[in-house]
Amino acid sequence: MSLVLTRIDNRLIHGQVLETWVPYVHADCIVVANDEIASSPLKRMMMEASVPSRMRVEIGTVDEITALFGSGSLEKCKILLLFGNTADALRAYRNGLIYQRLNLGNLHAGAGKTRLSCTIFLDKEDIGFLQELDVAGVAITARCIPADSERSWKKLVPRRKLKQ
Repeated sequence: MSLVLTRIDNRLIHGQVLETWVPYVHADCIVVANDEIASSPLKRMMMEASVPSRMRVEIGTVDEITALFGSGSLEKCKILLLFGNTADALRAYRNGLIYQRLNLGNLHAGAGKTRLSCTIFLDKEDIGFLQELDVAGVAITARCIPADSERSWKKLVPRRKLKQ
């Protein structure tokens, strides 16, 4: 198994992922770890239908996807792994789905969230989750599309927020 990109993007599977990231990383399998999508047959079907038939797609809860990675059934795949939020990314990591790098793509605005870039809004809880992954050795960068330069997530967050 080759994990070619691990990304947090609250839109999960969408045009930007399919048209820019999949060709850039040469993925042949998209894996979505998201409890909400996994529990909604309609949303799940719509996401699966958006993926070209030549690509494998797996959608499940964070726990199901963690088990899938441990099963060996993805051994021959080049995987683009998508999480919808920082909590899911951390939960999967804590449960044994280990990844070395994490791309922050789109984390939309919400109550209590601060804008850190044009596509990334984080709150104190998000920052805490990312800090835990960072301490565990995960290299976390922000990059909306492949043509953008990678930036360390810490450079986006004001110093005072990192110390809280």
